[in-house]
Amino acid sequence: MNAAQAASDEILIARIAQGDRLAMQVLYGRHHVRVFRFGLRLVRDEQIAEDLISEVFLDVWRQAGKFEGRSAVTTWLLAITRFKALSALRRRKDVGLDDETANAIEDTSDDPEVVVQKKDTGEALRKCLTALSPDHREIVDLVYYHEKSVEEVAEIVGIPENTVKTRLFYARKKLAELLKAAGLERGWP
Repeated sequence: MNAAQAASDEILIARIAQGDRLAMQVLYGRHHVRVFRFGLRLVRDEQIAEDLISEVFLDVWRQAGKFEGRSAVTTWLLAITRFKALSALRRRKDVGLDDETANAIEDTSDDPEVVVQKKDTGEALRKCLTALSPDHREIVDLVYYHEKSVEEVAEIVGIPENTVKTRLFYARKKLAELLKAAGLERGWP
């Protein structure tokens, strides 16, 4: 995300705080996929992840006036998503079920050969990611999939920056071992 989009996100939040429904539609259109994907990785259930989108953006509508701009709007959205997802997980009885369905988002813009190659690599990577502890998986997800900085991750998760760095170090180390064991020589960046 570039600086102009980040600034326009803040303008949208200010307009939403004044009751501007169009601004809400624009913000939703811009970020609902990101919220869904992050929520899905946490709750591992598409229906619950869909419900999270509604809850998150309802909170944005209600809380926009309280947004102080101390963090990026995307950081704020993911923090709300994380809170809602953890609440949903606490309510759920079958938390440890189906890891397979969790990250089944496919890139349809590639040719079939590339899709198959990516699917095989992606499948192996997903299996390796699910072998990480939930804390490590969450950090990897935020840093690599959502491109959040260590500072932003610390804010979203509610832990010190040094803890984020430590978890990221051990997660990358473990992931590299798992990928090597799965036959993917390329380590984690």
